[in-house]
Amino acid sequence: MSTIDNIRNFAIIAHIDHGKSTIADRIIHKCGGLTEREMKDQVLDSMDIERERGITIKAQTVKLNYKANNGKKYILNIIDTPGHVDFSYEVSRSLYACEGSILIVDSTQGVEAQTLANVYQALDINHEIVPILNKIDLPASDLDKTNKQIEDVIGIDTSNAVPCSGKTGEGIDQILEQIIQILPGPKGEKNNKLKCLLVDSWYDTYLGVVILVRVIDGKISKSMKIKMMSTNQEYFVEKVGVFTPKPKDINELSAGEIGFITTGIKALSETKVGDTICDANNQLNEALPGFKPSKPVVFCGLFPVDSSEYQKLKDGLAKLQLNDSSFSFEPESSSALGLGFRCGFLGLLHLEIVTERLEREFDINLLTTTPGVVYKIHMNNGEIKDLQNPSSLPEPTSIKLIEEPWIKATVISPDKYLGSIIKMCQNKRGIQTNLSYSGNRAVINYELPLNEVVFDFNDRLKSMTSGYASFDYEIIGHKEGELTKLGILVNGESVDALAMMVHKDFAQSIGREVCEKLKDLIPRHNFMIPIQAALGGKIIARETIKGFKKDVLTKIHGGGARDRKRKLLEKQKKGKSRAKQFGKVEIPQEAFIGVLKINKEK
Repeated sequence: MSTIDNIRNFAIIAHIDHGKSTIADRIIHKCGGLTEREMKDQVLDSMDIERERGITIKAQTVKLNYKANNGKKYILNIIDTPGHVDFSYEVSRSLYACEGSILIVDSTQGVEAQTLANVYQALDINHEIVPILNKIDLPASDLDKTNKQIEDVIGIDTSNAVPCSGKTGEGIDQILEQIIQILPGPKGEKNNKLKCLLVDSWYDTYLGVVILVRVIDGKISKSMKIKMMSTNQEYFVEKVGVFTPKPKDINELSAGEIGFITTGIKALSETKVGDTICDANNQLNEALPGFKPSKPVVFCGLFPVDSSEYQKLKDGLAKLQLNDSSFSFEPESSSALGLGFRCGFLGLLHLEIVTERLEREFDINLLTTTPGVVYKIHMNNGEIKDLQNPSSLPEPTSIKLIEEPWIKATVISPDKYLGSIIKMCQNKRGIQTNLSYSGNRAVINYELPLNEVVFDFNDRLKSMTSGYASFDYEIIGHKEGELTKLGILVNGESVDALAMMVHKDFAQSIGREVCEKLKDLIPRHNFMIPIQAALGGKIIARETIKGFKKDVLTKIHGGGARDRKRKLLEKQKKGKSRAKQFGKVEIPQEAFIGVLKINKEK
């Protein structure tokens, strides 16, 4: 059994597509975690959707044995983290379980926004960092420029940076040696009371809830009675194990080690991420500080296209929530769309992943309403309400003010695109806080309303900079805004699924765009249909869909034709007004999706 000094716990952090999972594959292969036959690309990405998109969604852990050049044997515990801003919560809790990080930077792209965000998270909790310059096999690789950028933008010494290629395997030996030499071993005492951090938990069909733990002090073994300090519940440990990356049962985990336990828990809600686990017979006086809970920032309604699939959708959401506690859902009904759920997500990619998994794994056709953020409504009587759904906004006369969430955004881009980026940020009500340069790349900091960003900011940024700019954000709080509810009326009836919160300055233009879009997307009926955009009781835009007109006069000719024609037209007019009175307008699914895609900026 190795001593605690021979253990190295580290996370792999980087921007999206800079090669985290590929380098993790190489390290696993080098340390003999899997045989040649068992190896495959992205070995730590277990979900199909992760493999298809080439992104990591869930942080994964693996324990490896490594014999260093000095002849000593070491245990390496790796956590491969996601790179996308929506999953930064996964990154933060993975970092807490480690003492150091290896920072991977693509030597053809340089430092990007997510690189910065993840490094700052690691530095905040005093991690040692080993910089690695990946993709040196590509002709566009520029090591000197990338080293200078890391020093200028992040401020890390790059004298021991390791050039490598995840594709060819070059430089992997040097990475392993740097991990041993530079990263510290864990601190902790095997003989102290058990103190254990709950890093993650997920549901397994056969084992129940599997809990990923980092043992700080003491040891956790099979059949031991443990206590979760936040819920005061006690359990017996049924199984102790590590991932190598295949699950492997062992007898105990001691101080400094990362592994998993099962205790027969059936409900994921009983395991709170960041909780402290202690020995039920020898309890701790105080718990570890834990993590801040993840808060959904984007909300939207999910409705089944076929109303008979409601129960299927409910079961699907409940099953997905078993392995992803960061999204929330509650029942909602809409007069236009029927029964569905109001769901909260960490961001638009998270929303996209969840809806795609629902459609793919549970075979449900879904309709998604306009994504929105959580507003704080200050009422005249002093009460503060959270508003997730614009259609449930209280009467304007009872509202004192409305606050919206703001973010601090970091954009890194080649300086030739700077003008168009600044213009877009200003059009989205942004306030510039900083602008600095590293070579020909600009680092721009903006404060922006989340409502303006959540929709299409990233897509537009990528298209205007040919994909060279990168973007990251963190929420900084709520600020008062001149916000109002834009309601959409079709044939005089309010369609709650199309209601949205907008800034007063943009209300007119967005209302006009929505009406124009719906005019093209709603099919013609036998009667005329007005489409209106309204602010409170005031109509600010209108379009009209003309009704079909049957020619009732073709058969009339001969004497007295004029009177007979007039009578027939009067009769047709009465029939149309009756049809309009009783006629229900069918709004097709494309109309809702079309409104979603409306560009929010003029």
